[in-house]
Amino acid sequence: MTKFRNSRVRWNKVTLVGVGLLGGSLGLALRQRRLADSVSGFVRRAATAKECLSLGATDVATRNLREAVTGADLVVLCTPIAQMAPLLAQICPFLAPGAIVTDVGSVKQSLVENLEPLARQAGAHFVGSHPMAGSEKTGVGAARADLFAGAVCVVTPTPRSNRNAIGRVAELWKSVGSQVLRLTPGQHDELVSRSSHLPHVVAAQLANLVLHPQGAKHLARLCANGFRDTTRIASGSPEMWRDIALANRKNLSCAIDSFVDGLTGFKRALSRGDAEAISRFFEQAKSQRDRWAKHAQPHSPE
Repeated sequence: MTKFRNSRVRWNKVTLVGVGLLGGSLGLALRQRRLADSVSGFVRRAATAKECLSLGATDVATRNLREAVTGADLVVLCTPIAQMAPLLAQICPFLAPGAIVTDVGSVKQSLVENLEPLARQAGAHFVGSHPMAGSEKTGVGAARADLFAGAVCVVTPTPRSNRNAIGRVAELWKSVGSQVLRLTPGQHDELVSRSSHLPHVVAAQLANLVLHPQGAKHLARLCANGFRDTTRIASGSPEMWRDIALANRKNLSCAIDSFVDGLTGFKRALSRGDAEAISRFFEQAKSQRDRWAKHAQPHSPE
């Protein structure tokens, strides 16, 4: 695990393939910090193109993939992860020699295995990255120029990665305020299965259980701040989280097993009326959470 030094990088043309929360926030940050001569966005809908321009997320917004990518020295894939490989295959004929391609995907092993050879065959360089920042909100309308400030961004090169491209991708995220860490794709996927993917599954199941239409009368009215805070991320994009869960299913399954084991132990303590074990459960959680919160960066987590 390596921290990169502070640096500032400038690009001629950056293309954001998909301009939602993450792509839009990156576009805003690049433009406000004057880190690129031009920021181009590829979008699916004409309404989104207009919104990108009105919000200042991009200099150009187009539904034409060739127009968006041609001449770019950096392409950032900001779509749901299942769309990235098919899109890169379409992009490859338009990539400039030596262009750098990265992404914002929450799963890295399968993504890197698919995207790295595609970019290499096109004479470009792919280096995976994952900014640990986001929100339950979606769309370019939710984008913020400071979204990545103070957030951790993981860069996941392989032994085949171009060294200059690794450095440039790391500098990209540093330049918009992120703290950059270098991990292997496998290390990344194992760790985020617990820190990011498991919490989303837990939040979703809490929402499913407590807010079920056939639940007890008045139950939803009794859900206050604790429930709201715990389930906030359940409002995230179902399509995005479906893709994430499937792409990281082995690690996520192991994380769920560990979580269930902990709940099972707590349930046994309840059945025994074991006040000491129950106290220890809550005390350990409070101690560890308070210690983490003391040093955590005050940004919107993924």
